[in-house]
Amino acid sequence: MPDPIFQDEEHYRAQFTRGLENLLQVEQLGAFILVLANSTYDPQIHAALGSQLQQRFEELSLKVKNLLTQGRSLEYADDDVPVFLKLMAIGLENLQDTLFRQAGPWEIQFNHLRAFRPARMSNDVVTDLLAPFDEKDFHFNKPFLDKEIIWEGELLGDHCRLLYNKFPFAPLHALLVIEPEKNHPQYLGQSAHEHYWRLLELLGKTLPDCGFGYNARGACSSINHLHVQMYAGKTGGYPVEQSTWRHNGGDRDYPLSVACFESADRAWRHIERLHQQNQAYNLLYRPGKIYIIHRAMQGGCQQKDGLSAYAWAETSGSMTVFNREMFERLSAEEIAAELARMDPGYTYN
Repeated sequence: MPDPIFQDEEHYRAQFTRGLENLLQVEQLGAFILVLANSTYDPQIHAALGSQLQQRFEELSLKVKNLLTQGRSLEYADDDVPVFLKLMAIGLENLQDTLFRQAGPWEIQFNHLRAFRPARMSNDVVTDLLAPFDEKDFHFNKPFLDKEIIWEGELLGDHCRLLYNKFPFAPLHALLVIEPEKNHPQYLGQSAHEHYWRLLELLGKTLPDCGFGYNARGACSSINHLHVQMYAGKTGGYPVEQSTWRHNGGDRDYPLSVACFESADRAWRHIERLHQQNQAYNLLYRPGKIYIIHRAMQGGCQQKDGLSAYAWAETSGSMTVFNREMFERLSAEEIAAELARMDPGYTYN
């Protein structure tokens, strides 16, 4: 194993939590929001950091109130100010931890803090899978992100960077960037695909419940800098992995077209055809297996209000909702219908 952080889930979780604790010492709204979001998603992290979060919230709230009272500007990132003001409006005690439930084969989570997340590119209408990397846009080489790095080093011969996901929707959720300094756009190449495949075969030996999610451009990727989203400790996998689906040898049709491969080479040939056809897709990498999920380009399907953008986790059957009432009433049939509406061949009446 290349580094102790990947030795097992206990080591991974320990370094993940230590990094969050260190971030709480940074007097920035964005750092606080990141730690809070990861804490409200994960009860173990919340138990470890809850009292420190409360103290930091009170300190930052007082500073923000004083600045506003004096008519001074809030010199924080534009994305962070409205999120923090919403937290001040409801009070930290009224922010709910993420809730989970099943509806038939599907997962649903009510992710309260993620509902405050500003929209990025994931809400834009996109028509092409490939766009050139733009230094002026958000990317993973921005200096202010240095404090959000969980780990950085070499994996299978390539320089890699692992960063926190600011608004997580998966356990121990991180962003893995290969060769960040080369500024690859979010357009999967064969070498990167093979690297992800081999890396998960390696990590799967010590982190068996880990995986990578990938959003192609036009499939709700909000950052045009090549990366996958890593998670760990997800017992039971995602709904798309269930044996009852036809793509896994079962007798039930999944609402979206899914191709499942246990060969990196065969999977790449399929992805390459999607690139040639300019067909949007999401990927779920698991050790020794990949799920390639065909879907409509973002902006090309009508989304139900209150649901998160349809990215890799949603197309894999895990729906994030921002409305408590919707969380409680959303049915398995409604979820299946929502997924079907993302099918590239869906016809709207």
